[in-house]
Amino acid sequence: MYYDNFVLPFTIGINILLIYLVVKYARWIRTFSKSDKRLIWKGMFSVKTFKAIKEVFLECLVHHKIYRTNPFLGYMHMCFGLGWFLLIIMGKIESTVYHTTAFNPPYFAIFFRFFHPANETFPYSNVFAFLMDLILLFILSGLLLAFTKRIYSKALGLKKTTNHRPFDLLILTVLWLIFPLRFLAESFTSGIRGGGSFLTHTAGDFFSRFLPLDTLSYPAWWAYSSVLGLFFILLPFSRYMHIPTEIVYIFLKNWGVKQGKEFNAFSNIQLYSCSRCGICIDRCQLNTSLGMQDTQPVYFLKKIRHHRDYSVQTENCLMCGRCEAACPVDLKLNALRLSKRQDRTRITKDTYSYIQPGPNGESKVAYFAGCMGHLTPSVIRSMQYLFKQAHVDYTFIDEQKGICCGRPLLLSGNRSAATVIMEKNKAAIEASGATLLVTSCPICYKTFKEDYQLNIPVMHHSEYIHMLIKNRHLSPRQAEYTTVFHNPCELGRGANVYTAPESVLKAVSHKIAIRYDSKNSLCCGGSLANIHITAPQRTTIATDTVNAYAAYNPDYIVTACPLCKKTFTKKSSAIPIKDIAEIVAENC
Repeated sequence: MYYDNFVLPFTIGINILLIYLVVKYARWIRTFSKSDKRLIWKGMFSVKTFKAIKEVFLECLVHHKIYRTNPFLGYMHMCFGLGWFLLIIMGKIESTVYHTTAFNPPYFAIFFRFFHPANETFPYSNVFAFLMDLILLFILSGLLLAFTKRIYSKALGLKKTTNHRPFDLLILTVLWLIFPLRFLAESFTSGIRGGGSFLTHTAGDFFSRFLPLDTLSYPAWWAYSSVLGLFFILLPFSRYMHIPTEIVYIFLKNWGVKQGKEFNAFSNIQLYSCSRCGICIDRCQLNTSLGMQDTQPVYFLKKIRHHRDYSVQTENCLMCGRCEAACPVDLKLNALRLSKRQDRTRITKDTYSYIQPGPNGESKVAYFAGCMGHLTPSVIRSMQYLFKQAHVDYTFIDEQKGICCGRPLLLSGNRSAATVIMEKNKAAIEASGATLLVTSCPICYKTFKEDYQLNIPVMHHSEYIHMLIKNRHLSPRQAEYTTVFHNPCELGRGANVYTAPESVLKAVSHKIAIRYDSKNSLCCGGSLANIHITAPQRTTIATDTVNAYAAYNPDYIVTACPLCKKTFTKKSSAIPIKDIAEIVAENC
């Protein structure tokens, strides 16, 4: 009854897309491990599904995280995501009320204004017409912002947007044409038959004064249907594959599936979930300090997806996590990049045969200073003083003989070599008989906690000091000087430790709140993860970071990482750099 040939492009396109997506996702999920499949099955019938639905609404439709980062960009994405969703839902409700059944052709709601005679009223028809026009206007306002962003990105607060290949520009043009063509088709029809509301009815009256609407109306519906169908057919091969794939990713993530050490099917789902919003570009200090605009995750993932050489992008990353913390899709960007680094180093069990486990101990606390800890002995002395003040019985694991925790090898992709080192260190820790491991290095802390599978708790020294103060084993006084806190990448964004060091610093000084607190902390530039940038380039990043913190005119810049302290100390002559352990030791 309600059919016209112009609906064919839309119908063909949507069916091709749905078949492609079902086959694609089924092939990916089929290769998941048995444990991941169990997680999916278990999570599917739990409260996790409702959490996933909530996240889909907030991030795929409302674009909550993008809005918090950049209101203009968030509103633009919300116009397309939420606007299109509301247009479909409201159109379906409207067509169901008119047709008094939900079982009408899928295209009926999309092209309702064509099939519905304007002089035929139904319950709340004027209300529906008003709401549909309002939603269409909402989407068109977002389209205007998108066009502005492409022409002059700084107007929306973006220093740089992602580069597009010709195919991306083609589908972008197709997307931009969808809603203006809908507006024209509905307006032309309204100009001939009436109907519509404040937007399409007014526009129809206006166009009828100088355009042959009888001739243009029907082609406009064909054009609207055609661009819809073309968009659906091109979508799987474009950046807009993120629209359906992000939904799948959110459900899988909430059900417990995690990114492993290897690049796998779940990695591919994340790869296709990247919307290329470009937020990671301005967050990357390789861009802001060095002007490198081709190594950020948006470009790294794009090169993998299009089967281009990504070797430079794989290595050229600080692994600081600033991009990951800002990613509105919550992609595990560091793990994805790490999964593409090759295992090249050849280290055997005999390499460190000279390192023997120490004698069995009886101390409750094991202390591991780490490589960078030994290169900043003032941090070790401060911790030894605090152990003594708190009457802590401890074993200094790597005081005389020790080897790296293995993190640098892990960051370079050399897991087999790192495993040899980790087995040596694990044996020494277990031989100590300790029930708690404390380390001064966030790099060691993250590695011990995530990769060693120890049977005892692991604490960073900022967490341990916080516990000692909280339990009144330490009673530091509050000094009169001011401080700003630099939260190391591996401690904050890497291990989610924020509260403890902040609390400790507030207890011993007048801490200044700054824009770089918490997840916004800057990288020192001394990252062990990047083997691509030069020493002068590292210096540039470190200098920019020190200047950013020094701009608040504190008496001290305080960090909680020996590597960060060593990196900063070379670049700051005006403001002293202290480790949090040193600040506490000086005030006990």
